[in-house]
Amino acid sequence: MADMWHRLRDAADVLRGKSTVAAPRRREEPSRTPEERRARAEARKKKKTRDRQIREKTREKERESRELASGPLDLPFCLLILLLTAVGLVMLLSASFPYAYYKMQDPVYFFRMQGIFALAGICFMLIASRINYENLRPIAKLFLIVSIVLLVLVLIPGIGKISHNARRWIGVGSLFRFQPSEITKLAVIIWFSYDISRKREKMRTFQDGILPYMKIMGVIAVLMMLEPHLSGTILILGTGAVLMLVGGIQLRWVLGAIGGAGFVAFLMIKGIIPYGQSRIAMWKNPFIDAQGQGYQLVQSLISIGSGGLFGVGLGKSRQKFLYLPEEHNDFIFAVVCEELGLIGATLIMLLFAAMILRGYWIALHARDRFGSLLVTGVITQMAMQTFFNIGVVTGFLPTTGISLPFFSYGGTAILIQLAEMGIVLSVSRQMKL
Repeated sequence: MADMWHRLRDAADVLRGKSTVAAPRRREEPSRTPEERRARAEARKKKKTRDRQIREKTREKERESRELASGPLDLPFCLLILLLTAVGLVMLLSASFPYAYYKMQDPVYFFRMQGIFALAGICFMLIASRINYENLRPIAKLFLIVSIVLLVLVLIPGIGKISHNARRWIGVGSLFRFQPSEITKLAVIIWFSYDISRKREKMRTFQDGILPYMKIMGVIAVLMMLEPHLSGTILILGTGAVLMLVGGIQLRWVLGAIGGAGFVAFLMIKGIIPYGQSRIAMWKNPFIDAQGQGYQLVQSLISIGSGGLFGVGLGKSRQKFLYLPEEHNDFIFAVVCEELGLIGATLIMLLFAAMILRGYWIALHARDRFGSLLVTGVITQMAMQTFFNIGVVTGFLPTTGISLPFFSYGGTAILIQLAEMGIVLSVSRQMKL
């Protein structure tokens, strides 16, 4: 009882603030010698100085980056892009109005839609040209992952839209549709450019320079061939291979890949590999089935031949009146040849060549490795797409269903293409001249 009484009294004293219980003593730091205190103070001073220098260096880099990004864009390249877009719209109007009139009851339907997307794309191009391309580094991986997820979604029934026996689109009815493959093309360029720019000498090893990119391209190729989308797969694999080559992989890997691709092409042409045999047969001689599987290429060749040297005149093509399939899309260059002739078609090809050469010139004068690889990837993709389209239309290559940049109808395509041109212009603002 006495012990309990003392405890209650102590508790009351605590409540009144008169506790006699000793407060726990604060642990004292061990005493330091004057030398140790001076050393400790000096270390704190050095750390503060180092942190301040890091902050100042970061601010200086940001300021320098903002100044470089505000430099003048490459005017010749910009004018070439605007000229190609304008000529493409004019040719699309000419090539599409019969089909739009008979099928859509609106002769300017495709021209109006493409014009809206072209104007939006030009706005995107100008905005992208004002943004420092270095800002693409942090989002490169996320952008690639999102593009692969979209490729998976397009294969799901109910989400992916089927057209011309291919499931390549995501959208709502006919009001809004886009092709995830177009986004994937840009995502691959950005990620490959960013990752390769960090590795340098590591690119000469198989573990760092080949294997990671083979895995990515393999996954993308499988997903796109399930759509199927052969032309898009060729463009992505080709662009990725060129970026790896420019990035510094050993030449023997390049020669081996070219040899393997050539061997497979040889087997397909000879019929040993049965895939695409009808397409290859029609490529060799489309007139053996001029009213069937060879119809499109036959009509394309007739259209090109009808143009002659000077063409039949702008807007006066005859093959576009529902004779030539895809006259406003993949085979629009045949209408160009018919209406403008060899001279007009050659001038347009020279515009593309000038744009490609100017783009590679910008890549050579880019401020850093990342910018150089970005421009190389974008321009290589444009060059391949232009070459393949003209090759298919003229019968030089088997039909693959590939569009002509800035000319063929496609909202997603022209938006992405002009946005890519904006990235090139962004790099041009920081060129080392």
